[in-house]
Amino acid sequence: MRVKRGVAGHAKHQKIRQATKGMSHPNRVSIKRGKQAVTRSLQFAYRDRRNHKRTFRALWNTRINAAARLNGTTYSQLIASLKTANIELDRKVLAELAVNEPKAFEAIVKASTK
Repeated sequence: MRVKRGVAGHAKHQKIRQATKGMSHPNRVSIKRGKQAVTRSLQFAYRDRRNHKRTFRALWNTRINAAARLNGTTYSQLIASLKTANIELDRKVLAELAVNEPKAFEAIVKASTK
C-alpha cells in the first residue's frame, strides 16, 4: 500500500512558517528560502550566545581594571593578590562592586594586598 505524505509535508512547512514569523516577505512565503533563513538564524544565535559571554567578560575586566587603578593597583596585580589571599569572587561580582559599591571594592583590594 502506498504512503501518502501530505500531512507530514504540511506539518514540516507549517513548522518553517512558524519559525520565519517576522522575517522579510520572501523568507516567510517560500519554504525553501524560509528553511535557509531559519538555519542561518539558528547558526547566528548559537555563535552569538558565545560572543555574548565573551563581550561581558571583557566589560567586567575593563571595569575591574578602572576601579583597581583608582585604588593604586592594576587588574593583573589585583587578580593575582585575590588568588593568593584565597578570596574567591568572580569577575562579574567584582565588576558589580566596582561600579555600585566602591567602598566595598576598596575593602576587597585592601584585604587582598595584606
